Amino acid sequence: MTKDIIAFWGYPEKSLIKKTKNEYPNAKWVDLDIDINAPDLKLLPENYCVIIKNIYNNALFLKDKIIKILAPIGKDKCDSAYFASEILKEAGFCVIQTIFEDVCPDLTKISVPISKSSLPLKEKIELITKNIVEQKEYNYLKQSNPRFGFWGVPPNDLSLLDLFPDGTEVFGWCRAVEAGYPGDYRIETYVDKNIPTIFFTQAFCSKTQLAKYLANKYEGLFIDVDVSPNASIRAKIEAFIKLR
Repeated sequence: MTKDIIAFWGYPEKSLIKKTKNEYPNAKWVDLDIDINAPDLKLLPENYCVIIKNIYNNALFLKDKIIKILAPIGKDKCDSAYFASEILKEAGFCVIQTIFEDVCPDLTKISVPISKSSLPLKEKIELITKNIVEQKEYNYLKQSNPRFGFWGVPPNDLSLLDLFPDGTEVFGWCRAVEAGYPGDYRIETYVDKNIPTIFFTQAFCSKTQLAKYLANKYEGLFIDVDVSPNASIRAKIEAFIKLR
């Protein structure tokens, strides 16, 4: 079977993406964070971050097609990703570890037109993650006058984002990724205090610490979801949006 996939997770260092695209111009790029309906191999504890579970399940499902894995392991991702990178090396993958912890030299000059646009929230998150590899400009997008904010990482189940009104502003790690600085704490923790914001993390993720702190600080709603949002989570989001 021909190996034709460059797999990655998080936001690999930009020069590494460029170098790899030049080396393998015809390769398909697959984000291992995303649920692609690979079989659940039950390799991790049940109470563990579903995004890390996706990385293992997807990588092993696609193993015969993967050329190499670009693996962020610094604070631009998490310790769990570092452990995964080492274990996947032992499983026979070519894993290129990357630490992309650059910080923005001037926060007044960051560009986040997708995060601020009037697009539906799910489309925004999909564009931001897609643009990790594509690296296109989106300054032409119409900007919104947001009534709500979404802080966090891309959910495992993107249907969660359909609960938010169009133009919801994006904060947190997703915003930092769009800005090009996934490890910049200042961008990740920035929230407009005038916008009611829902602070989201995957259950069992270390970012729950930060999400809960910021939700308390900005009087927002903290939610953590494992695989998919249940009726209670959906009701909490709908009530927050209706009442605020």
